[in-house]
Amino acid sequence: MRDFLAAAVQLTSSSDPQSNFTAAEEQIDLAARRGAELIGLPENFAFLGEDSRRLELASSLAEQASNFLVTMARRYQVVILGGGFPVPVGDGDHTYQRAQLVGRDGQILASYDKLHLFDVDLADGSSYRESASFSPGSTTPPVVDVPGLCRVGLSICYDVRFPELYRDLIGAGAELLMIPAAFTAFTGKDHWQVLLQARAIENTSYVLAPAQTGVYAGRRQNHGHSLVIDPWGTVLADAGVSTGAAVAPVDLDHLERIRTQMPCLKHRRTALF
Repeated sequence: MRDFLAAAVQLTSSSDPQSNFTAAEEQIDLAARRGAELIGLPENFAFLGEDSRRLELASSLAEQASNFLVTMARRYQVVILGGGFPVPVGDGDHTYQRAQLVGRDGQILASYDKLHLFDVDLADGSSYRESASFSPGSTTPPVVDVPGLCRVGLSICYDVRFPELYRDLIGAGAELLMIPAAFTAFTGKDHWQVLLQARAIENTSYVLAPAQTGVYAGRRQNHGHSLVIDPWGTVLADAGVSTGAAVAPVDLDHLERIRTQMPCLKHRRTALF
């Protein structure tokens, strides 16, 4: 068998980076003790709060968050994804939202800056304008062949609504799609699991989706429900709405069987679209 345990960590992050790092390490420690070899942290794991404070901290926080991931990977001998932390653009008014994948030896395997920004007006009266203080990335998300594990494709949160991004990852060989998020409770109750299962099914791929949960900035609610989903679309683990982790096996023989039985990737009409 070619399998390993993967963990999608669930956090309630705040505007206090040191508190966030402590909470994240607690969950990394627990997941590693359970045998997880691949651990994903959610979007905004290092900071979740007011935009003005994020911009103020961005320069130092980018270095702190990256160093934290390197330290955690080495300390617990795991491959770890930091699902999104702010990195200064250089204009003082915007940051990138960067995911970073780090190997067991502390080597940075890949970085990805979120492409799609959440600018929406929801029916519950809430509005979000990520583009007011974030800048979108400009390069396609990477696929990383992680030694001893599998080929991992990166994305972040709102990207999940753009299936062409995941087709690109699958075309580059991805076997597991990482989708760290801070999904709103209002949209999450109807869309989160459905979207993740769709990405898993249509790409016959594993999905690892670490998430934020609970209230932040005193008023906004995250959905929670970190998930691990198999290539058939079966939810293997769900972290619910408390902090913790969804932990489940990733079985590459199972993936190969499903891709053989349901060879939709081979049936694509790429000459047409």
